[in-house]
Amino acid sequence: MKRLCVFCGSSLGRREAYGTKSQDLGRVLAEKRIELVYGGGNCGLMGVLANAVLQHGGKVIGVIPEELAAKEVGHNGLTDQHVVAGMHERKALMSQMSDGFIALPGGLGTLEELFEVMTWAQLGLQKKPIGLLNVEGYFDPVLALIEHGIGEGFVKPEYRNLWMLSASPVEIVDALTAFCGEP
Repeated sequence: MKRLCVFCGSSLGRREAYGTKSQDLGRVLAEKRIELVYGGGNCGLMGVLANAVLQHGGKVIGVIPEELAAKEVGHNGLTDQHVVAGMHERKALMSQMSDGFIALPGGLGTLEELFEVMTWAQLGLQKKPIGLLNVEGYFDPVLALIEHGIGEGFVKPEYRNLWMLSASPVEIVDALTAFCGEP
């Protein structure tokens, strides 16, 4: 696995563990020489994650829409930064450049990005692994909603297998790497 796309919040959230696990994930990516592809921001968990990868000698590729870059929310110290026209181009390029996906805690944008790659997997449009770093049970309500959808007949039960779940950055990275057939 060469590159992982990570979706995460532009805020820090209320729990210290969100930032700590973001730092841990950044360290793990750098140590395993897996490049980070992310939304290009310097705030919230996005900034914490990118800075951790860079601090540990890793490479970080940001993809940021023109409008956000103009508001100066982009990270200026990245290995590479792509400025794109809008959010659709951002998600497409992030997906194209990545071998898999991890979601950290985040808001509506993070959830939207996560559900989009899950939908692409469901439809067979992409076969890349998806991981949820379930810090402090953050994704438990999302998983409960999916279970509700299964119970109501809107989501097929086999779609539970579209993602991997762990609270450990090492475990989730290792699981995604194994999915790709690498040791």
